[in-house]
Amino acid sequence: MNILLQKSKFPPFGKIEYADIEPALGEILADNRRELKKILASKKFTWGNLMVPLEEMDDQLNNMWSPVRHLTMVLDSDKLRKTYNRCLPKLVEYSIELGHNVALYRAIKSIITSIGYKKLNKIQKRILRLNIRDFKLVGVALPPKKKQQFAALQQKLIELVTKFGENLLDATRDWARHVKSKKTLSGLPQHVIDATRLEAKNRKKSGWMLTLDFPIFYAVMTYADNRALRKKMYRAFVTRASEQAPAKKKVDNSRIMQEVLQIRIKLAKLLGFKNYAAYAVTNKMTKTPKRVMDFLNELARQAKPFAKKEMRELKKFAREKCGIKKLEAWDVSYYSEKLRKQNFAITQEELRPYFMEKNVLQGLFAITEKLFGYKIKPQKNKNVWHKDVKYYEIFDKKNKAIAGFYVDLYARARKQGGAWMDGCRIRRKLPNGKIQMPVAYLNCNFSRPAKNKPSLLAHDEINTLFHEFGHGLQHLLTKMDYAEVSGINGVEQDAAELASQFLENYCWEKPVLDLIAWHYKTKKKLPASLYRKLIKSKNFHCAMQLVRQLEFSLFDFRLHLEFNQSKKNQIQDILNQVRKKVTVVPIPKFNRFQHGFLHMFGHGYEAGYYGYKWAEVLSCDAFAKFSETGIFNPKTGREFLKYILETGGSEDAMVLFKKFRGRKPKIDALLKSCGLI
Repeated sequence: MNILLQKSKFPPFGKIEYADIEPALGEILADNRRELKKILASKKFTWGNLMVPLEEMDDQLNNMWSPVRHLTMVLDSDKLRKTYNRCLPKLVEYSIELGHNVALYRAIKSIITSIGYKKLNKIQKRILRLNIRDFKLVGVALPPKKKQQFAALQQKLIELVTKFGENLLDATRDWARHVKSKKTLSGLPQHVIDATRLEAKNRKKSGWMLTLDFPIFYAVMTYADNRALRKKMYRAFVTRASEQAPAKKKVDNSRIMQEVLQIRIKLAKLLGFKNYAAYAVTNKMTKTPKRVMDFLNELARQAKPFAKKEMRELKKFAREKCGIKKLEAWDVSYYSEKLRKQNFAITQEELRPYFMEKNVLQGLFAITEKLFGYKIKPQKNKNVWHKDVKYYEIFDKKNKAIAGFYVDLYARARKQGGAWMDGCRIRRKLPNGKIQMPVAYLNCNFSRPAKNKPSLLAHDEINTLFHEFGHGLQHLLTKMDYAEVSGINGVEQDAAELASQFLENYCWEKPVLDLIAWHYKTKKKLPASLYRKLIKSKNFHCAMQLVRQLEFSLFDFRLHLEFNQSKKNQIQDILNQVRKKVTVVPIPKFNRFQHGFLHMFGHGYEAGYYGYKWAEVLSCDAFAKFSETGIFNPKTGREFLKYILETGGSEDAMVLFKKFRGRKPKIDALLKSCGLI
C-alpha cells in the first residue's frame, strides 16, 4: 500500500518515495470527489451529514499533502520539485471545484436557515458563516464564464508564485565566493569562519567558501572589516533573482512579479472589488484599506523623526571615528554594531557564548511550563527528514501527551531561508470521539555546531526562535475540536502574529535569561553587567528597524491598492515613493529587494505584510498586562491561554483580545516598547 495513504500519528518521512506522491494525491482527490457527490445526494442537510464528512475529507488530504509541501521547503531537489509542480495544478483545480460548487454552497446555507441551526453551538455557527464568506470570496456567485476565468487565473497564479520561490532559492544557492586568504575574513566571528571552511571542504576546495545563506550573509554585513567584500555580498543578496544579479546562472523574477500583480487585480475585479487590497482586507481585523493606510502612515509619522536622528548619529560616528565620508547600505549594519559597542560596550558576539542552543530550548520549554502549565519532553522519532531534526511532545498535568512538534534549526543547502512554523497535523475531534493530536514543524536557519563546539545563538536569533515557537504554541495548545477554527485556522491574518510577537518579549526579561544564559565553557550565568548593557541596548536603532518594516508594509499594500498594469515600471516607482517617505538608510539604484520579497510574492502575505505591525500593537499591549501583574503571573497566563492560544478562530480576534485585555488595543504600547514615547 502507498505509504502516504496509511493513517498514522506522524508523517513517514523516512519512508516517503517521491514516486508515491502523485498517485497518493490522485487517489485522495478521486475519493473526495466521490464522497462529495454522495454527500450532496442527500435531500436534507445537517451538521452531521455534511460538515463532519467534509472535515474528514479535508483532513485526509492535509495529512497526506502537508509532509510533501514541507519537504519542498526543507529538502528541495530537482526530482521533488518536478513532482510537486505536477501535483499543484491538481490541488488548485480541486480547491476551485469546491469553491465554485453551488450545490455545496447551497447545502451549507440551508443548514443556516434550517430549524436545526438553533441547536448548534456558537463555534459550529461561526464555521458555517466563515464558509459562506469564503465561498463568496472565491467566486461561487460568478456566472459560468467568469468562473472559468477565475479558475484559470488561480491556476496560473499558483504556478507563478511557486516559480518565484524556486527562482529565489536557486539564485541564493548558485552564488558563492571562494576565499583563499584568511585576511579577507577579518572581523568575522570564529564560528562563521569555521562554517565557511567546512562549506569549502564540502565543495572539495581549500580555504573558505562564502554563500548567501542568511547566517553567513548577516555575519559579513555586521562584522566583516573588508568593505569591498561587504559591498560584493550585499549586491549579490539584494539583486537575487533579478536582472541585476551578478551570478553566472541568472534567474529573473521581474516578469513573474508583473504577472502576479496583473492576475491578482483581475481576480479582485471579477469579484466586484476595486483593487486587490480591498479584496484582501475583507477577512482581516482592519476590514478597509483606509484603516490600514491610516495605521501605517501614523506609525511612519511618529517613527520617522526618531529614525532620522538615529541615522544622523550613525553617519557622524562613521565619519568622525572611522573616516567614512559617505555611509553606504553595506556599511550600515557594520558601523551600527561598532556604535552599539561604543555606546553600550556590548556586541551580539559577546553574548553568543552564553546562549547555547540546548540551554535556550530548555529555557523556552520551562517558560511554557511556568506560563501555561505544560511540560515539554524530547521523544524518539526515527521518521525525520534530516539527521539534525529533533522531535518533542507537550504533556498536560496528568502527564498525557497533547501535542508534538519537530525542530529543524540549522541552515543547509536546499533548505528555504528564514524561519517559519507550519502545521503538520491539526487538532480536531474524530468521528470516534478521540482527539487527533496536533503536530507542528518549527524551522530556523541558524549556524550548525562546529567541531568541538555547540551551536551558539545570537540574541537576535533567540528572538527569532521565540517568535516561531509562539506560532507553534497557538497551533499546539488549541482546545478547538473543529479543524476550521483549530490553532491558527480561522484567525484573521493580521492577528496571526500576536502569539509569536508576544513571546519575543520574554527574551529580554532577567528571570528568563537566568534560565537560558549559561556560558558554554565556564557554565557561569550571564553577568549582571552584561545583562544591564543588553537592556540598555534593547531599543538601539529601534526607529530605524520600525521604518524598515513600514517600508515593506507600505510597498506591499500600496502596490496592491494602486497597481495599474498599463503603467510601466510601477513596481519600482511605488517602492521608490515609499522609500522617499519612510526610509532613512541609503538605498543604491541596483537594489532589487522586491525580487526576493517572498512574503508578498510567495508566502500568502500579499496586501497583508502590514499585519506584522498591526499584530505587534496587540502583542505589546498584551505583554503590558503581564508587566503589570508579573511576567509569570499564573492567572494572567491562564487568561492568555484561554482567550488567545486555546480559542483559535472560534471568535473574532478583536473580541478575544478585549476579553483578555478588558479593552481595545492601544498603539501606545508599541511606541513605548520601542522607546518612542
